[in-house]
Amino acid sequence: MIYPKIPLAQSIIEICNAKGVHDIIISPGSRNAPLTIGFTNNPDFRCYSIADERCAAFFALGIAQQKQKPVAVVCTSGSALLNYYPAFAEAFYSQIPFIVISADRPFDKIDIGDGQTIRQENVFSNHSLYNANLMEEASEENDVHINEAINVAIVHKGPVHINVPFEEPLYQTTDKLLVDVNVTGLNNPHQTVSLEDIIAFSTLWNHTEKILVLVGECAPNSIEQKWIDQLAAFPSVVVLTETTSNLHHPSFINNIDTLITPFTDKEFKELQPRILLTFGGMIVSKRVKAFLRKYKPNHHWHIDELRAYNTFGILTKHFEVSPNQFFSQFMPHLNEVKSNYKSTFETIHQDRKVKHSDYLAKVKFSDLKAFESILSALPQNIQLQISNSAAIRYAQLFDIDASIQVFCNRGTSGIDGSTSTAIGAAVGSGKQTVLITGDVSFLYDSNALWNNYIPKNFKIILINNGGGGIFRILPGHQETETFNTYFETSHCLTAEHLAKMYQLNYLTASDEESLTKGLKQLYNNNDQPTLLEVFTPTRENNKLLLNYFKALV
Repeated sequence: MIYPKIPLAQSIIEICNAKGVHDIIISPGSRNAPLTIGFTNNPDFRCYSIADERCAAFFALGIAQQKQKPVAVVCTSGSALLNYYPAFAEAFYSQIPFIVISADRPFDKIDIGDGQTIRQENVFSNHSLYNANLMEEASEENDVHINEAINVAIVHKGPVHINVPFEEPLYQTTDKLLVDVNVTGLNNPHQTVSLEDIIAFSTLWNHTEKILVLVGECAPNSIEQKWIDQLAAFPSVVVLTETTSNLHHPSFINNIDTLITPFTDKEFKELQPRILLTFGGMIVSKRVKAFLRKYKPNHHWHIDELRAYNTFGILTKHFEVSPNQFFSQFMPHLNEVKSNYKSTFETIHQDRKVKHSDYLAKVKFSDLKAFESILSALPQNIQLQISNSAAIRYAQLFDIDASIQVFCNRGTSGIDGSTSTAIGAAVGSGKQTVLITGDVSFLYDSNALWNNYIPKNFKIILINNGGGGIFRILPGHQETETFNTYFETSHCLTAEHLAKMYQLNYLTASDEESLTKGLKQLYNNNDQPTLLEVFTPTRENNKLLLNYFKALV
């Protein structure tokens, strides 16, 4: 076995190995050479080399998203580290275990004018769950900090930072292990709901006729089917799910915006819940947030082992357990309450579905029509990654087959790493993966394709509407040079030459007929990654979408 000669590098590698941190994404550099040498020469680690640190971090995030285990990113000193921040923040808000290991200059080299030198300690402090600022020499104290950082990433499901100063020479190796590290165990206590809370809150539930359950982003198969079925059986309970919830039942309503956008003030008041129960991650729908902020429930309970955001300004109880633990304790105490709350929603939902189909049958080719075709043609049992902004919002308007696992970086809702995340997720899961992305998001993260690990059956469906189409939907849109340049960022670019440079098979579509043909070609070719670019009318998309919501009334 070849080891780096610097004992501190050996300590980090040995502790990572002992704690099961085996996926390591390395960005080339010199200061991190001791770590690179150690990780790549140990067969226990799966190492990936990705030059662009921002892409590397989102690639790592995709692997961690799928495995639900910490993944480490390793970089050299200086500004390289700062490029991890977008993915670091996403890991924080999406509760994904994520470890940054940054090589640094020794303390006496900071702020004296040396190149590739910045103040690296605590650089992620606003979003880091733990900052391990190591001393230059291997020590028991350093081992404690390394252990604690990794433990926190695992138990608290979030990002941590280990900053490691190395002095030259950096490339020396040895065949001897020079350290005897101390590896500490995890402290992950089993949490339960107290009997007092079960009695108090189940009594309130059993006397309430209007209960709304809103489910955000959830990992596939994370909620036991028996709890899903029992929730669906209550006539007093309406369950609204998002595309990213990965939760399915015939009685659940998964097209929230289609359902509630046409509501009048009278309908909002009549359908205002008394109890709001939420679980899962961030909510995409701005409309449901506006509904519940204006027509506040009397009680908002959130279920999450770690955090509860007061999204609607009325959080009254945080159950610090998993949803499965909550329902296993809570369900035996619940009774059926006579109510027409669920049936009222179901009647409205059925009417919306008819009007949805009627409008789609006559609307001309556009973003909306393209998403209908794309989502209905997805193969079963795949992983679907969706970029932020317009793409995830359009996806929320349609049904997606229950066998498909859906993901989106909704922690910070940024467009900056969707493609990198999707590629990492494809590598991490081993499942065929399809990415649906907008043009601005794709172009912003085009270095994601500078990647030697893209599976041959990886698919990208790129909706090119000539700019940031989401800004045409938002209030304040005016057809001016300022709007087109500084908000929409209008462009005439295509992905053709990028696809050629990175050896992706390239297809195009610009109407229903060519899209149908393109989708068939997309899924029939699994010999190389394939990109299907769909061109839609820039100045028509927002009008057709707004008319869609008007047609639902």
